Parts: sequence; C-alpha cells; structure tokens
Amino acid sequence: MFTINAKGRLGNQMGEYATLFALARMNGKPAFIPASMHSTLAPIFRISLPVLHSDTNKKIPWHNYHLNDWMEERYRHIPGRYVRLTGYPCSWTFYHHLRSEILQEFTLHDHVREEAQVFLRGLRVNGVQPSTFVGVHVRRGDYVHVMPNVWKGVVADRGYLEQALDRFRARYRSPVFVVTSDDMAWCRKSISVSRGDVSFAGNGLQGSPARDIALLMQCNHTVITVGTFGIWAAYLTGGDTVYLANFTQPNSPFHMVFKPQAAYLPNWVGIAADLLQAQQRNL
Repeated sequence: MFTINAKGRLGNQMGEYATLFALARMNGKPAFIPASMHSTLAPIFRISLPVLHSDTNKKIPWHNYHLNDWMEERYRHIPGRYVRLTGYPCSWTFYHHLRSEILQEFTLHDHVREEAQVFLRGLRVNGVQPSTFVGVHVRRGDYVHVMPNVWKGVVADRGYLEQALDRFRARYRSPVFVVTSDDMAWCRKSISVSRGDVSFAGNGLQGSPARDIALLMQCNHTVITVGTFGIWAAYLTGGDTVYLANFTQPNSPFHMVFKPQAAYLPNWVGIAADLLQAQQRNL
C-alpha cells in the first residue's frame, strides 16, 4: 500500500493528497491517508481515500520514498510493498491527467460552498451585482521573512497587484476582486479601493483557510502571489490565472526545489516581480 507524510498547512496537504492519489493509481497500489490529513481536508472537501488509523500506521514497516516537486519517470515504478511518500509535492505534472477526478476529490461540501456563495451574492460594484468574480490570494506571513532571508526572493508588492487587477479590468466588464490573505491589514493598506470593485473577504480583518479557499473556488478567475494555497485555488477554479513570476534571484537555492513550469499551468499568465524595488521596501 501507499501513504504519504502529512506535512504543512492546507495547500501543502492538498498537494500531498493529490500526488498520493495519482501515484498510487499509477503504481497499481491502494492508497491510505494519515488521520491528520483527513482531519485537515475532510471538513472542507469530499475526499474519498480511506484513512489509516494511527495505531495501524505505527505497526506498518514503511519504506520512505522522497519525491521532488515535479513528476519524474521513475515515479511510475516505485519499489516496495509499504511505501510512504515524503516531500512537499504540489505540481500539476503528477495529477493533471486525472484532472476531472482531482476536481471531484476537492469538491466542496454543500454548506462550505453555500457560505461562500452567500458572501459573493452580497457584493456590488457601483451598486450593480457583478457577473465576473476574480479571487485574489495574497500570501505573506512567514514568507515576508523567508523569501528574502532564505530563498533570495520577494513576496508580491502593491505594484504587482495593481498590474494583475488592471489586466482583468481591461478584459472583463465590471469585475469584482475578492481579496483573501493571511495579512489583511497589509492588503487594506496596499490595494486601492477607489474604483469600488475590491472587497476584502470575510470580516475583512482575518481570513480562515477553509473559508478563503471556498471563496476563491467560487470565483471565475484568480490572481495569486506565492505559495501552494494560491496555486491550488487557481487550479480548482479554472478560468484565467495571473501569478507572480521570477520572484527569486537567479542564484536562489529555491531553484533546487521548485520548477515554475511544473507549478504553473502553461496557459496561466506570469507577471514578473520587481525584485529590486520590493527588496528596497523590505516587503
């Protein structure tokens, strides 16, 4: 049988789940998820993989098998009877050939979806209910320090967000932008609301991962910055996606563990980060 380490927060565990789902199928093995992964994902999504009880999990002689964050040919023939996949896989190259099934696995529970739709139905742009919703995910948190200090990179600045939003304004009539973030205070200071087409999710102060991904998935299009949470929101939403590109220096060690072409779908549009300005602003 196959299982996988449950590491990280919601976006990481979604990537781990989907990768386990695909690689177990590819290798002709049954897949089981750890109880901790079930407790993270099951309240939000209609996942179907069975749960491995923690006591049983401890008794199985697992062979750990590390995965890079992109599909490799050798993963089609993973040796061992009891395989525990490890790493932080979150790449469409593992599971895109099963996209319809992955979308089914990450179908929202009715009450989660309905809560998001109630919020969206209440939004107005200059008094009119919009027909186009663009979800915006701004990941900051620990990345504000980790990107410059560890990965020689940056997080999104206000210039990137202005360009991304203007791209949708030019393409769609009266879109509304639904902003989700782990730093809503920064978003409120940095994203202009002068046009009346920006709304901050929830109470506009603090987000919840479950509510935020539900809101993003109910939108038509997506703007993302950095991190697996945003990548998953865009992948599940479909529609047009704009992402922050080239956000690390060329000599960044991040390139050893991350391949942009394996993270972002070919039809997504990248806007390059302003590395110099963002570093000067200490963002």
